[in-house]
Amino acid sequence: MYAISLGDDGVELRPLEPWHDEEFLAHLDRGRDFVQQFIPFGAKATDVASAREILQAYADKRAADTGSLHGLWQDGKLVGGVLFRIFDADSGSCEIGCWLEPAATGRGLVTRAARVLIDWAFDGRGMHRVEWHAASGNEPSLNVARRLGMTREGVMRSSHPYRGVRQDTEIWAVLVDEWRAARANAER
Repeated sequence: MYAISLGDDGVELRPLEPWHDEEFLAHLDRGRDFVQQFIPFGAKATDVASAREILQAYADKRAADTGSLHGLWQDGKLVGGVLFRIFDADSGSCEIGCWLEPAATGRGLVTRAARVLIDWAFDGRGMHRVEWHAASGNEPSLNVARRLGMTREGVMRSSHPYRGVRQDTEIWAVLVDEWRAARANAER
């Protein structure tokens, strides 16, 4: 399988597979309260079997070409990840997302990993649009969308209940031509 270095700080992007169940659960337990401030990702993983179910669901999505899960390892320790929550090759549109445990924040890991996934979506798979959805209060996630050069397209007001409160969801996106132009400008 692949292991993509994201710089000289020992961070790698790798597949996150069902056999990582124990490591995934330990990682979620280290960051559960932090991660679940805005997203319920991993909430159902309360033991090794349920952690494996989540990982298997994404392995099944990968096999069906409808999504995928990728871990971020810092010096061999799982500290977060990025995912294609939705991947619709027929329409040329996908949604990328992320999560990190607290110890891994503030170093640009998600931004670097998301760039790899977006490059692959556009250049490897011919996608036309990559979206980023985040709760309006999730400033770190919104900042990643900004750093990626995405455009804020709107807010779905009170779009879903979470922890007893209706949440607003911001929709950000980048189109293939915008991404390629920004990448070309950065390479100059």
